[in-house]
Amino acid sequence: MPKIYKNAADALSDFKTGMTLMSGGFGLCGIAENCIDALTQMDVKDLTVISNNIGNSGRGLVKILTQKKIKKAYCSYVGGNPDLEEQMLNKQIDVELVPQGTFSERIRAAGLGIRAFYTPTGYGTLIAEGKEEKMFDRPCILEEALHADFAIIKAQKADPYGNLWFKETARNFSPLMAMAARVTVVEVEELVELGDIKPEDVHLPGLFVQRLFQGSNYKNDIEFLKLEGEA
Repeated sequence: MPKIYKNAADALSDFKTGMTLMSGGFGLCGIAENCIDALTQMDVKDLTVISNNIGNSGRGLVKILTQKKIKKAYCSYVGGNPDLEEQMLNKQIDVELVPQGTFSERIRAAGLGIRAFYTPTGYGTLIAEGKEEKMFDRPCILEEALHADFAIIKAQKADPYGNLWFKETARNFSPLMAMAARVTVVEVEELVELGDIKPEDVHLPGLFVQRLFQGSNYKNDIEFLKLEGEA
C-alpha cells in the first residue's frame, strides 16, 4: 500500500470531528506546519489534542484553537498563549496539565501496549486529584496511557517506506507519538530514495508510519529570537 500522499489535505482526508489528535513539536520546533494549516480548512470540531503546548502567539496549533475546534487538550506548557488562557478562563476548553516527563511516558506507554503506570511525579499536588495512589518506596499515582486516532509529525527526511530521520531537537515527542496513534501522518522537508538513510541513522522505522508527503513553504518560526550580543 503506497505511503506517499500528494499533500496534507490528501493525507488527512478521513480525519473527522470528535477524533483525538497527537501533534509533535516543542514550542514551535518540529511542528507539522502543513498539517496544521490543512486542519484550519477542514470542517471538524470537538477535537481532543495531545501536544506539549497548544501553539504560541498565533502560530502552530493556536490556529485551530481560535477556530474553536478543540474541546480538550493534554499538554505540559500553556505559557505564551493568550488565546488558550482566554478559552480556559471562559471554560470553553478542558485542559489537563501533565508534567512533561509523565506526558512523554504516557505516550510511550500507549505505543508499547502498557495500559497504565505508577509514578511519584505529581503526588500531593493538584495533578493527583482523582487518581489512584499506591505506596512503593515512596507514594505514587496511577497515570494512564495516552492514545490517538491520528498523529501529525514533521521529520527532515523520509524514504518511500516511511523510515524517518529528524533534525536535532525537532525530534522531540514525534517518534513516541507515531507509535501511539492509529494513523501517523508525516510531513518531511526531503523525500529521499530507499537506502539514502543509513539503517543506523533511522530514528523511526517505517513500520510506525502510515502516510507521508513532502511539505512546502515552511516558516520554521523561532519562538524567541535572540541575536548575538543581546542581553
